[in-house]
Amino acid sequence: MLAAGELSVDRQPEPSHSEQSTPRVLTILSTVIEKLVARNDKLVRCIMSSRVGKRLNAFHGIRAPSISIPKYLERLYKYTNCSPSCFVVGYVYLDRLLHKHPDSLIISLNVHRLLVTCVMVASKMLDDEHCDNAFYARVGGVSNAELNKLEIELLFLLDFGVMVSSRAFESYCLHLEKEMLLNGSIHKIERAIPSNSLDDLTEISVEDKSNSSPSHLED
Repeated sequence: MLAAGELSVDRQPEPSHSEQSTPRVLTILSTVIEKLVARNDKLVRCIMSSRVGKRLNAFHGIRAPSISIPKYLERLYKYTNCSPSCFVVGYVYLDRLLHKHPDSLIISLNVHRLLVTCVMVASKMLDDEHCDNAFYARVGGVSNAELNKLEIELLFLLDFGVMVSSRAFESYCLHLEKEMLLNGSIHKIERAIPSNSLDDLTEISVEDKSNSSPSHLED
């Protein structure tokens, strides 16, 4: 694991025995969240940091990890075996956070930790079988202890409101599809939940360890 949000990969994954195409929800979610983060990063540069809410400070790193949002979401999907629906529900949690704490901003310094925590909690709510916190921490590039703390932080920020009705789920799917339509793309989110396979896992880190030396390895 490496310092200040740097990506660390110790070995390449072996080819999957049943490669599947990336679910469209990942493409849609990546586009929507990247747009949100870019806007908020610009906003933070233009306003005094004291005017930005501190509720999400637990999720902040010293600097943004080098892995992109699309690659990070793909990594979570590829290795954790969670259903695609978990990413929609994870987005619901992000939206609820912002509604409950409107002075908070999702920016490049906190988005990765928010994503892995939200997807992990969503998987626990949706999937009959799911990976434990230690495995999600390994996939997400944080320590198990940190992810445990982030999970508790998220639950309290949401007032433990992690249930998502089928009606709300469908509403958010339609919202995400509409966002893509406004961007000139027609994408439909798969409502079915296909099975996924686990591959051997490469190592990354989004931790902040200032006394560690980064190594330059590939994802």
